[in-house]
Amino acid sequence: SRKGLHPGEVTIAEVLKGAGYATACIGKWHLGDQPAFLPTRQGFDLYLGIPYSDDMTERKDRGWPPLPLMRNERVIEAPVDRNTLTSRYTEEAVRFIEVNREKPFFLYLPHAMPGSTQAPFADKRFRGKSANGPYGDSVEELDWSTGKILASLERLGLDEDTLVVWTSDNGAPQRRPPQGSNAPLRGWGYTTAEGGMRVPCIIRRPGRIPAGGSCDEVCAMMDILPTFARLAGTAPPVDRVIDGKDIWPLLSGRSGAKSPHEAFFYYYMAQLQAVRSERWKIYLPLERKLISLSGKTKRAAAELYDLDSDIGETSNLADRYSDVVKRLTSLAEEVRKDLGDLARPGKGQRAAAFVTDPVPQTLRDGP
Repeated sequence: SRKGLHPGEVTIAEVLKGAGYATACIGKWHLGDQPAFLPTRQGFDLYLGIPYSDDMTERKDRGWPPLPLMRNERVIEAPVDRNTLTSRYTEEAVRFIEVNREKPFFLYLPHAMPGSTQAPFADKRFRGKSANGPYGDSVEELDWSTGKILASLERLGLDEDTLVVWTSDNGAPQRRPPQGSNAPLRGWGYTTAEGGMRVPCIIRRPGRIPAGGSCDEVCAMMDILPTFARLAGTAPPVDRVIDGKDIWPLLSGRSGAKSPHEAFFYYYMAQLQAVRSERWKIYLPLERKLISLSGKTKRAAAELYDLDSDIGETSNLADRYSDVVKRLTSLAEEVRKDLGDLARPGKGQRAAAFVTDPVPQTLRDGP
């Protein structure tokens, strides 16, 4: 692809590397496959993974090469055997922890599985073993992977000093036959329904995060950068807007801690579709609401839900709470000015980067 994360952006890896941390990205990247955009150019000391989605296998009509597995900036296998990915990523993660046991480290492990294919992949030790088909096999292997990594932290005497975050990028997508479930949330992955955007997040730090607790306040993956920066004794960049906030008060169970966000905004690609503020979520009225990645649209009326009492988004309250509709619609208009909405640019948008002549990542001979 010509497009990638702008080299001028500051990643969480760059923030932590500046504080003396060893850094690794093991797994899916998908922020640009050209050399200038790879993890090794964005603050990661080590990279092992597929530089985009696992379903982007060889397609000559689109210029896609055999699915590459890369180490740092070199393809080491193509096409990669996707059945081996979870196991190999886990082994590499454990090695990274072992090598860096005497220093601070940051490990980003975005597993490929369950992935974006109709039938996820798994090692032969797990294939055909679950009661839920290939999807279940894949999830069971991820469970094994998590246990293996946590066991390595304990074996090395690091578990009391390591913050572990386990989460997902989106809800289970709709498949036929079904794979996974987002119940009791409404909708599927790749939508702005709660089932698509709201995901589990389990965070562990013995002695610092109360065991067995839970938090209902709104926070997001973008909050990880400023939170980790604080914990590492450093700070996010100050020469630009960072949308994330420090959520350590929430994670550490501080009494009375509240979400630092007035609102959360649900974008589908470049289209703003919904807004949440505290208990309320509105789906904005849209003449041409995007409903597929291919650009299919439909007309959509306003919908308002009280997520505290109706987590499944079953009772539309838009007609009963016009004042709430007005407030959330106003928040939508403010964020459009900052982040944009489809063809309407926002003053706070920062551009991606592009290369002129992209070259597919392929297996090559020589050093």
